[in-house]
Amino acid sequence: MDLRVFVEPQQGATYADQLRLAQTAEACGYSAFFRSDHFLAMGREGLPGPTDAWLTLAALARETSRIRLGTLVTSVTFRHPALLAVQVAQVDEMSGGRVDLGLGAGWFEAEHSAHGIPFPSAPERFDLLEDALTVISGMWSAAPGERFSFEGRTLRITDSPALPKPVQRPRPPIVMGGGGKRRTPALAARFADEFNMAFPTVADTVAQFARVDEACRAIGRDPATVLRSVALVACVGRDEAELRRRADAIGREVEELRTNGLAGSPAEVVDRLGTWREQTGAERYYLQLLDISDVEHAELIAAEVMPQL
Repeated sequence: MDLRVFVEPQQGATYADQLRLAQTAEACGYSAFFRSDHFLAMGREGLPGPTDAWLTLAALARETSRIRLGTLVTSVTFRHPALLAVQVAQVDEMSGGRVDLGLGAGWFEAEHSAHGIPFPSAPERFDLLEDALTVISGMWSAAPGERFSFEGRTLRITDSPALPKPVQRPRPPIVMGGGGKRRTPALAARFADEFNMAFPTVADTVAQFARVDEACRAIGRDPATVLRSVALVACVGRDEAELRRRADAIGREVEELRTNGLAGSPAEVVDRLGTWREQTGAERYYLQLLDISDVEHAELIAAEVMPQL
């Protein structure tokens, strides 16, 4: 079972905070450090302010050596897809081939308004996502010396040199996710190396994984080639006092976290992960650590949960 660290820096974190936790995660044996890609805090001030996801990951690429780095997920509305292909390929080179690209249609309208970024309708955003996936994967996969052109519903690319190439060939893994019943599974079947469900119920996860399976079979793809993952809030304590202290720090109730996340003693969390694995088949788990300053939390999970998996 693969455990990854996942953080939400827009809620209030500096680059130094993220660096400390990423390096701790690497030292502890987590397989990856992922961060959200948001520019506005939710429910709080978010001081000192947001940090750009791909600028941060580029810096972390030079300050780490083993751990994988990625977004869960980048909104397709934030960066022109061809430029995003250049940016991610560059970070892949800077990291020695350790980047995953999480890409989605976006959902948080307020952060778009706050920064003057257009927020099209949901169907238009999915049209853009489909075009972006085609362009990014096409530019990365084009043979050296081959030009890339594309005309879709929202994008036209003419005679691109399709450079730079990422270190990972044919391309870095693409992570997709979401609960949409039609276009989301269809796009995942075409483009995704990994399909993620974020903060779901077991029942919703099983149902959506089945839709991805069906979409894969419809285009002749083996569903087993799409890795399945789940993101859950983690809150672990050696005893109830430590558990409640950590829950209070992130403004959540312990019993709610026990129901909807991965909360409790290390033994409880091991059992909970086993249940998720048995009922959903998910192989990878993104542990959302909402208090980025609490590196001891990541160390505790690595020391007392990870070895039992």
